[in-house]
Amino acid sequence: MSSDAIDPGVLRRNAHSPSFFALQRASSGRRDLVDFCIPCNPYFPTPGMFSQLAGAMEQILKYYPSDADTIAGELCDTLGHNPQTVVMGNGSTELITWIDHLLVRESLATPIPTFGRWTDQPLETGKRVDMFQLHEMRGFELDVDAFVHFIRMRGARAAVVCNPNNPDGGYVPRREVVRLLDLLIDLDLVVVDESFLDFVDAEPHTSVADEARIRPNVIVLKSLGKNFGLHGVRFGYMVANPALARTVRAALPKWNLNSFAEVVVFLLREHAAEYRESLRLLARDRLLMSQQLAGLPGLKVFPSQGNFVMVKLPDGKDGVALRDHLMGRHGVFVRECGNKLGSSSQFVRLVVRPEKDVQRLLIGLGSFLYGTASEEPPDNVVSPGHGWGEATAPGGEAGREAGATAANHFAGAPPHREPVPREDFRTAI
Repeated sequence: MSSDAIDPGVLRRNAHSPSFFALQRASSGRRDLVDFCIPCNPYFPTPGMFSQLAGAMEQILKYYPSDADTIAGELCDTLGHNPQTVVMGNGSTELITWIDHLLVRESLATPIPTFGRWTDQPLETGKRVDMFQLHEMRGFELDVDAFVHFIRMRGARAAVVCNPNNPDGGYVPRREVVRLLDLLIDLDLVVVDESFLDFVDAEPHTSVADEARIRPNVIVLKSLGKNFGLHGVRFGYMVANPALARTVRAALPKWNLNSFAEVVVFLLREHAAEYRESLRLLARDRLLMSQQLAGLPGLKVFPSQGNFVMVKLPDGKDGVALRDHLMGRHGVFVRECGNKLGSSSQFVRLVVRPEKDVQRLLIGLGSFLYGTASEEPPDNVVSPGHGWGEATAPGGEAGREAGATAANHFAGAPPHREPVPREDFRTAI
């Protein structure tokens, strides 16, 4: 791939990553870009679901959707929520915007680095944002007691925690999140952003949405686009006690959801098994990809429970240069984290993708880090096979052999952990 195939200037125009459409336009519409930047589920929707959506395209584009309450009602029936406690938005960022406008008064505390809208949005409306630095030497792990102490010292009246966190994928066990909610019962608002929680396999019960329904000051946020691999649909929801939910719902337009969102929500009930399978495949890919990245000398890999992995480049290597190299020479799009508060350009977030895409990433990383010109993947790449209906789970014989083979090539690989089985949408989301 020629170095001038894509203009890297498109990557430097603003703080947020460019859209995939902007990248395609900047590359003369080439179709072979591999996206390791935008964190969505590569295994869902299934090809069959996409065929259903394609068959309904004329009606989707031609007719008005139902009102938000009707769509939210179907979502609640599928997920087992009380409709009085749920508010659907045109993407989770719409809900973040209204939560800030309606419920954050003077100040908000949040760990950093984290999802940028939780720092940028309140700053844009003149609020004080108290930023609690997560430390690399602790693996960006959140210390609940230290965070609470920070909030007390700063006098913040609202707090936000992303779990798993973005960009590092760090996960706080549910019992610790509940303890955090107990310790902050006196605040005006505590938000737990669970946008990536479905990808967690560390424990069987992860969400605190049940706590949000009965607590006076708690909101749990969910991003359906990330879970279901449909960022373009723009849909998400929040869970809170009926009074809090009513406050946010009253501010939203009656038709704030589009017809695509309605059709997808009404498809979910019949595709729960495929969704569970997509989470299983992604957990397997995360383990293998983390192991393969850990085999690259000088590259530091952080434990993740999200659908992405954060790495630190060796000293003297810069994420901006890596991003431009991967995009220009290999058609690979990654998230350099230099514009995230609390991070630097030495850190890069890599979305979990199928093995054939990871091989392309590893080739590009190798050529950048070590000056190798080889177009073959490093010898620590394992090809476990991918696809729907695969009989062997990560804990099965083939999965164990693949993980062991990869682990033999490097020291300190993440330990193998079997994903926790999920029963249905009500436990998965």
